[in-house]
Amino acid sequence: MKKKTLLASLVALSLATTLQAQDSTQKKSSGGFFGKVLEAVTQPNGSGTSGNLSSNDIASGLKEALRIGISKGADKASVTDGYFKNPLLRIAFPPEAQKVAARLRQIGLGAQVDKFELSMNRAAEDAAKVAKPVFIKAITSMSIGDAVGILRGQNDAATQYLRRTSGQQLVTEFTPIIDSTLKKNNATRYYTDLVTTYNKLPFVQKANPSLTQYATGKAVDGLFLLVAQEEQKIRENPAARVSDLLKRVFGSK
Repeated sequence: MKKKTLLASLVALSLATTLQAQDSTQKKSSGGFFGKVLEAVTQPNGSGTSGNLSSNDIASGLKEALRIGISKGADKASVTDGYFKNPLLRIAFPPEAQKVAARLRQIGLGAQVDKFELSMNRAAEDAAKVAKPVFIKAITSMSIGDAVGILRGQNDAATQYLRRTSGQQLVTEFTPIIDSTLKKNNATRYYTDLVTTYNKLPFVQKANPSLTQYATGKAVDGLFLLVAQEEQKIRENPAARVSDLLKRVFGSK
């Protein structure tokens, strides 16, 4: 009986040691302020503190850092040339229409192709102006549990959270704006004219002149690319996102 009790104690001790090592590794891997936030907000009943800060204060600090940083990402996308002159965001001809663009350039219609691409990117820049309130709403609604998931998650965990919680709303908000801007800038007409011209060429596979859905999807994807870049900056140097709350949170030791 004593042997069984001793064996059980050894097994329990081994398990406790393993879990302690895993917890230590997790906290170490989190690193810096994010590690401190994670430790604080995972205390039972939200009782974790860092200095004079409660877990709610620290979670609010994370939200504030995300709000400031991601707002900057939305601002970058919505300015003139935010998409057009950013090689990572620039929206080109739809993949199925790349042959259309190449063939039309060959027959001297390069200027029309360029006008179309510019108009499509201008539409994305116009639509990005409505992104900030959508993101802020998602961040404001973030629970402490959501914050912990972001802190424990991969480097783009906040971006993925925003895509899950606001991605479809962005598509809904972007679609009429992009459709209107495409029409206002004559992109729809340019594209329809270009594709119609291309479809008249002999021995070519016919292309679909529909445009709004493609441009909307690319605009939203580009916006989340900027959001991911801003999230990385937050993770690398969260104290750079300065506000009174962040000064309190990031200044605590």
